[in-house]
Formats: sequence, C-alpha cells, structure tokens
Amino acid sequence: MPLSADRSRVLDAMPDAVYLIDPDTSRIVDCNVAAHAELGMNRSEILNHSVLSLQKDVKGLPQWSEIAGVIRVQGDYTFIGRHAHVDGSEIPVEVNTRCVHIDGREWFISVARNISRRVLFQCELAERNKRVEAWRVLYEVADGVWDWKVSDGSLHFSPGLKQMLGYGPDEMKPVLATWEDSVHPEDKPLVMRILGEHLAGRRARYEAMYRLRNRNGHYLWVHDRGRVVEWNESGESERVVGMLQDITDMKSLEAELQRHATRDALTGLFNRRRGEELLQQSLLLMKRMESPLALCLLDLDHFKQVNDLYGHLVGDSVLEQVSALLREAIRETDLLFRWGGEELVLALPNTDLPSAIGMLDQLRNQLAGMRIESDGVSLQITASLGLAMYPDDGRNLTELIGQADSALYAAKLGGRNCLRWIGRPDAAAPIAV
Repeated sequence: MPLSADRSRVLDAMPDAVYLIDPDTSRIVDCNVAAHAELGMNRSEILNHSVLSLQKDVKGLPQWSEIAGVIRVQGDYTFIGRHAHVDGSEIPVEVNTRCVHIDGREWFISVARNISRRVLFQCELAERNKRVEAWRVLYEVADGVWDWKVSDGSLHFSPGLKQMLGYGPDEMKPVLATWEDSVHPEDKPLVMRILGEHLAGRRARYEAMYRLRNRNGHYLWVHDRGRVVEWNESGESERVVGMLQDITDMKSLEAELQRHATRDALTGLFNRRRGEELLQQSLLLMKRMESPLALCLLDLDHFKQVNDLYGHLVGDSVLEQVSALLREAIRETDLLFRWGGEELVLALPNTDLPSAIGMLDQLRNQLAGMRIESDGVSLQITASLGLAMYPDDGRNLTELIGQADSALYAAKLGGRNCLRWIGRPDAAAPIAV
C-alpha cells in the first residue's frame, strides 16, 4: 500500500528513514527518500527488499515472527541493529517500530535513525576512560613514568622512576637536563635524534633502549617509550608523556645467551657454527678484494693421552691455555674458533702462502715452547697444522676444509709437531712444508 502523495511529501522531509512494512513477510512496502538514499539505493530497488535482507541482526522468518508478535503486544518497539548498505558496509541504526491499522489492514511503521556518530562517540568515550584508567595503573606500577612540557623544559618524574634510579621522592630537579645529563654519552646522540624525529612528526612515537645513570653512578639499561599528547596553536609539540622500564636484567641475560650462542663454553673462542659464519663472510670479502686467505686446521698432538693420564680437568685446562696463547698471538683481523675436540681453525685473511707459512710456524714454535701448569701437573704440548690457501686450494669453505684436513693428516704422518701444505691433488708439483 503506497503512501498518499501528501503523506509521502511529509515523510520525505524527515531526516530519518521511514519504512512501511508488511508484518507477516517483513517485506518493505514503501519508504521515504532518506530510507533508500542512506542505503545507496533508489526507491524501486529498496522495495524489492525486506527486513530480513536489509537488517543484519534479524536472522530468518522465525525470528521476525517473534519480533512481530512483541510489536503487536507492546505497540511500540525499539531495536538496535545494522542496515546493509549497497556497497557492503554496515550502518548502525536505532529502529522504532509501531503497529498501525489503516483501512482495516495491519502495518508496521519503522523509523530508523543512523546512530553512527553516537556509536563512535560511545566507543571514543569508552576508550578514553580505558586510557585514563590504564594511565593511572601505569603511574602506580610502572618502573617509571615521565611527563615533559616542551615549551619550558619542565619534566615531571614519577615516584617509581625516582626510586628506580635510587633517589628520594623530593629529589631529581624536574627539568629536562636532569634526564639528559644521565643518559650514557655513547647512547645520547641516537636517543636525542629519535626524540627529535618524533617531535618533528617523522616518527609515530618515541622509543629507545639506552643506558641511564643511577644515583650511584652505575648505568641501568632502560626501554623508554613516549608520545606527544598536546600541540600548541602553531602545531608544534607541547607536551610529551612516556614510560621507562628497567631492562638491565633482560640485557644481561641477552648478552649471556648471545655469548653462549656464539662462543665455546670452555675456551671462550667462537664456536663452530659462529666461526663458519664469520669465515664465510671473510671468504666473500677476500673474493671482492681479490686477496688470498690462509686456512689452518690445528690439532693438539697426543691429546687423548693427556686426558687418559691426567684426567679431563687437566685436558680442559690445556685447551684453555692453548686457546689463550693463540688468541694473544694472532692479529686482530685473524679468525680463531674451535672446530671440535682438540681441533681449532685459524683463518688468516689477506695472507699469501709464504707469509702464512712463516706466521703458522712461529705459532707452532711458541706453542711447543709453552709450559702448561695445571692441578700440580707441568707438561708441554705440541700441535700438528694443516694449511690450505684460498683461492688456489679451494673457492669455498667445504673445499678449503677438505684440503686443510688432508694437509693435517700429512702432518701427523710426518711425525707431528709440524706444518704441512700439500696443495690441490691436481697441482703440478705438490709441496710439503
């Protein structure tokens, strides 16, 4: 039953959507302009719809029949739901429906009001209340909270922050310089740059991990995060608030885990995994520079006898002292790591064959002349060394290790306590050193 022309003009002037609905089927019989315009449709399109196709929160005819029964009993009925827009989006609505009788026929008239702004405001208000409560809790329980007024440089420190740094509640002058002067000199340039970029709008927030001096002069590791919350009329940052977290223990654990992940627990040298990674990097660098690299496998002679005769504690001490001697003797650019057991790998970047032979033979002699003292035992140890050269003996780690291992085997067959380089099997004249 379409509305009369006069009634249609009145309803079209209303800002809210008005629908005339068949109570039995939920079919839309008529509507005003606001109804179909708000959903992105024309009038003929919306008349092909029903409450079930437009209202996202009414599922199926049985639910509609229950709602219709309530409307008939109550006379007026309010429903909060979502209307489907033609583009697939949803519009939150508050629908007020009344049952009317016209010319002996029962109809539902629904007035649907778009409550998007109300919903947005409620969400924002709820979120604001959550933030206020969260800030209150953080202020009480966080390691440290700060509030900085940029224009005059005043900086409020929470009691927790002062306590973290070893100060009383009435100490720490509330100015930016108090904090700035406590930042570790090595960290300050980066921290101030990050803070400046946030103030200038080039970073969404300020976040930095750095060292901060406490009252005793010791440095704590902190995770510092903050954000501009107020701007002046010129659009410049006016107020910044943030939170400090003491991460000293985490940093210590991280350093310890990193050390264990890359270092051999006994000798303190790089472990095999990390040593191979660094050696690969060194090989790539030598390739770019077109420079040679000497790779040596070093094996302690008769080491099993040391363990058998004197015990593994003495054997461990031997490995520690040998590693310390080699570490002190090599260049900063050289790479020394434990390959496994009593075998070590020594890489000498940018070193040709004659230089490598001279350096390694000198190391062998130093080691042979070393007196090792451990647990009341005094002994000497020697080593056999196998040498391979990049790129002549191999162009990757696998080839070089294979060549060095063959040379090491030759050194052991040659009586031990010696250095051997045999070159590649296809070399015209292999040389024994």
